[in-house]
Parts: sequence; structure tokens; C-alpha cells
Amino acid sequence: MTKYTVYHGTFVHSASIKELDIVSNGIIVVDNETGLIAHVERDVKDLETFLNSSSFEDATVQKVEKEQFLIPGFVDTHAHAPQYMFAGSGMDLQLLEWLETYVFPCESSFKDADHAKQAYEKVIRRFLRNGTTTCSWFATIHLNACQVLVDIIEQLGQRAYVGKVNMDQNSPDFYIEETDSSLNDTRAFIQYVQGKKNELLTPVVTPRFAITCSSKLMHGLSALAKEYQVPIQTHLCENHNEIEFTCSLFKESKDYTSIYDDHGLLTEKAYMAHCVHMKDEEIDMLAARRTGVSHCANSNFSLHSGVCDVRRFLEKNVKVGLGTDVAGGFSPSMLDAIRSTFFASKTQKIIHRDMLEKGEDSYTPLSPAELLYLATVGGAQVLGLEEKIGSFEKGKAFDALWVDLLGGSIDLMGGENELQKVEKFLFNGSDQNLKHVYVQGRRVSSRD
Repeated sequence: MTKYTVYHGTFVHSASIKELDIVSNGIIVVDNETGLIAHVERDVKDLETFLNSSSFEDATVQKVEKEQFLIPGFVDTHAHAPQYMFAGSGMDLQLLEWLETYVFPCESSFKDADHAKQAYEKVIRRFLRNGTTTCSWFATIHLNACQVLVDIIEQLGQRAYVGKVNMDQNSPDFYIEETDSSLNDTRAFIQYVQGKKNELLTPVVTPRFAITCSSKLMHGLSALAKEYQVPIQTHLCENHNEIEFTCSLFKESKDYTSIYDDHGLLTEKAYMAHCVHMKDEEIDMLAARRTGVSHCANSNFSLHSGVCDVRRFLEKNVKVGLGTDVAGGFSPSMLDAIRSTFFASKTQKIIHRDMLEKGEDSYTPLSPAELLYLATVGGAQVLGLEEKIGSFEKGKAFDALWVDLLGGSIDLMGGENELQKVEKFLFNGSDQNLKHVYVQGRRVSSRD
């Protein structure tokens, strides 16, 4: 194997949240030993001249053809690995009823490690095939099955944050933990993942949500996150009934967001899924703690939770990424997350317009540039990975999607400019348009 691989052709990434950088005749040089980007060059019309005048003359060359381009790999900031088993089921239900009917019975079956192995291999392969190079996973309460999930992710090569779920109250008798065993198993899980010394794998402290976690458990999880310097993920302000029930359990806290803050769970390393129904002071608290938000628009629509206004968070400099929230969201595709976010943003514009009695509506929906940013750089920021992934810059990992617009669900009619081609992929593309998927320079999925 040569030391370097040179990718020559068009690549697209975010210059900023407002601006796409579309580079024609670009060069991305990847160090095959580290999987990191060693060099980036713009407007290289003569590849042979470039190679002969550089230190990469013996590199393997990959030509990105005319109707193809590279984009950074998608970052899914919130998904439930076991729930892919029943994705698409129960979309007529609201959150709490859906949990009781589908989620808890399904997740309890993962006590069987052999069952977990068969299921999780299908899950990870499917997400990789859809271009999810990085994913933050909720698993189940079972230590052995969580370790199986980590082993499979390591084998298949995804970059992943993985959490053993914690729940010691308000849960069914067949799917609940004792507080001390929950904390002990979480410690063991963190040590197991960190013991692999694999930079692609990160353990995450994962209280399911405040309803299912006692104060003792949440304080203990906060201490573990601090001791091992690991991230925290949970759910926040997803559904009106959930918010009302949660606040009734923790009356000493001012609001739902304060419950997590009072237990030490709002940190710079933490990120909250959903955040649909937030008061301004709660968003201010997230901004002050530098806590991120995972926006899961498909799930919010499907479970009747509401329509999250992403602009409110962005205007207060809160980190925002996108999540599929499988199986609350029925699709494992981040392209679906992008499109659902697009519709949620358009819906917010309609809501704002209808609320105005007079005057011009000044609400601006999310643009395609912003949507791609949230699915790549935004997600990287939420997970604290913005220095490692999210864009094509020297020193970052080559986590990339090789997009092929020919075939699949896209028809090129002739005359499309480069921006239109990107937009066609975002709004009409599918996994069939992903020729190759790379994580840290390694090809982890291929259409061929």
C-alpha cells in the first residue's frame, strides 16, 4: 500500500454555516497510515504536474468523475440502536404511550447477547450504507449487549459515541435497574470502551431521561462523567406530557432544563435530544453551559411532539446538530434528517407568519447550506469533534462520502450548476447515490 491516496475532482463542504465551499478540480491527499488529510489544494487542472512537483508522486490516485463529488461524512447526534428493530411502527402514538407499547418490550429483549449481535450488525451496516460515518448511540440497560454493540461498531469501522442506558424508576418491572447496579455497570462499560484505546470509540453517560432516573442515579452519573471525562447524552423537553410529568417528579427544580443542571448533567460535553418546547431562559442556560442540542425533526413530527425552532438556538450560539432518533424517527438516513429539518423550518415560517397580525414576516427558514452544515460541522461541534471531522481541512480525519449522481433516485436533466447538483443530492438522493463511504481514510461501505 502506498503512503498516500490522492482524490482529484469536486469536493463540497461548509466554509461557514451560511456558505458552501464547492471546489472543482480539487485535491485531497490522505495519509493512508493515519487516515488524516495531509494536503488540500484548489483548482488543480493538471494532476500529473501537481504530483510531479509534490511529495505525493507515488500516491494512489482516485479520480472523482464529472457527475460525482466528495462531501464530509454525516454526523447523527442521536439514534437508538436497538429500536431499529421496529422502525416505522407506532407512528400513530405519542411519546409516552409509544415507549410503553414498543420501546421497552423491544429493548428488554437485548438481554440476550446473541440476539443483540444479530440485530446490531444489521443496524450498523445500514447506517454506514446511508453515509452516517459518526453516530451517537443509545443502547440498552444491559452491559453485555452494550459491549457487543461496541465490538460490532469497532469491527465495521464507524466513528461512534455509545451509551449504556440508565433507568431506575418509572419503568416496567421487566426493564429496570437497581441504582447501584446501574452505576456499577456504567463504570464497567466506560472502562471497557476506553480500554480498547480506539480513537473512533467514545463511551457516553446516558440517563434515558429524568422520568426514569432518580436523583441518586443522576448525581452518580454526573460524577462518573466527571471522573472519566466522558460526554453526557439524554432527552429534554420533547413532549408536553413528558415535560409536565418530569417537573412533577422534581418540584424543587425551576424547570426541566434546571433538573439536569441541578444534577450536574449540563456541561460543555453534554448534548440534549429534541428541546422542542423550551423557554428562553432554558435556552440561555444551555448557551451558558455550552451544552449542545440534537435536532430530530422526523421524530418530532412522527410522535406528535411538536416543531422545534432551530433558529432560536442558533441565534443564541447554542451548538446544534441533526439526529435521526431511530425509531422515533422512522428513517436511518441523515438525508431524511436534512429533509425533515427543512420541513420543520418551513413550518416555523408558516407559524411565525400566522402569528403576525400585520407587518412583514422576517423569519428565514434554513437554507441548503445551513442544512448541510448542521448534518456535518454542526454535529461535530455537538460531539466536541469539530477539530477532527466535519470538513475537508488538513489534519482532520478523512470521513467522507463519495457521491455519484448518476443512477439511483436522481435524474440529471443537463445544465445543472454545481450548487444545483448538491441540492439535488440533498433533496432527491439516497444511499444508492453513495459510491463509497470512508471513516478515518478506511472504506467502510461501498455501493459496488
